[in-house]
Amino acid sequence: MVEAQGGKILSGVSSKLNYLIVGEDAGSKLEKAKKINTVKILTEDEFINMVQ
Repeated sequence: MVEAQGGKILSGVSSKLNYLIVGEDAGSKLEKAKKINTVKILTEDEFINMVQ
């Protein structure tokens, strides 16, 4: 869905990331994303609403 909207999938969390889509037990990537002010954290439902 991301690529269909022109986005790119990244394997890690860094300042190059715009959005992180998280599930119930997101783990270390969520903690790292919280430390980067430019990363917007979305739930799966928020993401689906955003791309529709």
